[in-house]
Amino acid sequence: MKENLEQLRAMALDALNHAHSSAELESLRVKFLGKKGEITAILRQMGSLSETERPIIGQLANEVRAVIEEAIADKVRQLEANNLSERLISEALDVTIPGKEFLIGRRHPMTIVLDEAKDIFIGMGFNIAEGPEVELSLYDFDKLNIPTTHPAREWTDTFYIEADESVHLRCQTSPVQVRVMENQKPPIRVISPGRVYRKDEVDASHSPMFHQIEGLVIDKGVTMADLKGTLNLLVHKLYGDKTKTRFRPHHFPFTEPSCEVDVQCVVCGGSGCRTCKQSGWLELLGAGVVHPKVLAGCGIDPEVYSGFAFGIGLERMTMLRYGIDDMRLLFENDLRFLSQF
Repeated sequence: MKENLEQLRAMALDALNHAHSSAELESLRVKFLGKKGEITAILRQMGSLSETERPIIGQLANEVRAVIEEAIADKVRQLEANNLSERLISEALDVTIPGKEFLIGRRHPMTIVLDEAKDIFIGMGFNIAEGPEVELSLYDFDKLNIPTTHPAREWTDTFYIEADESVHLRCQTSPVQVRVMENQKPPIRVISPGRVYRKDEVDASHSPMFHQIEGLVIDKGVTMADLKGTLNLLVHKLYGDKTKTRFRPHHFPFTEPSCEVDVQCVVCGGSGCRTCKQSGWLELLGAGVVHPKVLAGCGIDPEVYSGFAFGIGLERMTMLRYGIDDMRLLFENDLRFLSQF
């Protein structure tokens, strides 16, 4: 039995020396030291030994177990050291290689101009109001004094959702003004930015989906002069004090009197180009004094209160702000274009 233990020790040490993984070590540990291992099998034969041989064989068996356990521990440390060395080699970083450039996002030019416009209006005491993009014709047309024969109510101009023309994608943010007037007593001073939809052709200056900023002021004694002062302040804050404006008489069903406001083309400086259609001017917005019928329809006495309203195309504002000559650039998401802002 002594010879068996000596042979077992030599065999175990040799096997451990050739082990190359933790799985092999575990398998050898179970084989030699487990409950059903080689040493246990030898110790089960100690019943056939004499009383003088048992302590000797038992001591030798313990020594062999201790040697194997120590050899396993040494092998574990060796494998861990080897694995660490391999990882250090495989995961090594070449600090001489230039680092990767991380692109940082930035605001869209229309967002920049919208934020600037909001700051300007908030500085004048305006609040910001929002409303639904899927709108009732009652609010987008009827309460704005737009007759049923108006071209804007044609299927060729508006994205209707219901066959009876009662619901559609809003074609302006003016219904937000109506909702504000119905739910808030004067004085009222709000702007309503948001997306609007019209069946316009896609070209350098039009899109079927675009953005508006509409404004509304209702109070006692409000006149056209207040409207002009407000809009001129907006234009000068956005485009500089020397920016020229032009107020032209116009007609809108929801304002009387009405006007359109032009800004001298910043692309050509007024000499004429495709952006301004060779006129030297760019239409910026429509505006006017709120029609008495609109006030009365929203529960506001037109004999006591008056006001003005305006609607600005955010795309047009942005094109003027940065001298952009094609509206489609704002929607194409070309990073070569957007990274300039």
